[in-house]
Amino acid sequence: MYVCMCHAVTEDQVKKAIDGGASSPRQIAKGCKAGTDCGSCVRRIQALLGEHGARPCPTARLAAKLGLADPQSAQPQPAPAAPAPASGPIAPVLPLRAA
Repeated sequence: MYVCMCHAVTEDQVKKAIDGGASSPRQIAKGCKAGTDCGSCVRRIQALLGEHGARPCPTARLAAKLGLADPQSAQPQPAPAAPAPASGPIAPVLPLRAA
């Protein structure tokens, strides 16, 4: 399965880089360029690193240290309701006069 579509990098290539000593997304990127273009694969690379015993994502460590919810498990908050229209008289729109 592809991890990085921009550079056609597969999970196996990322796993080989991890087995070769890579322990961060930046180190993975040095070998195969995964995560250096659009960045949408970086979370998957971080997950693969975590599955193979590498250090977790710095954001996850910071969230845990601050006692915040895990971003993966956080539920999206509903959008605030739109304000009610103002009540009262509305000024009429007058046509423009030609000069």
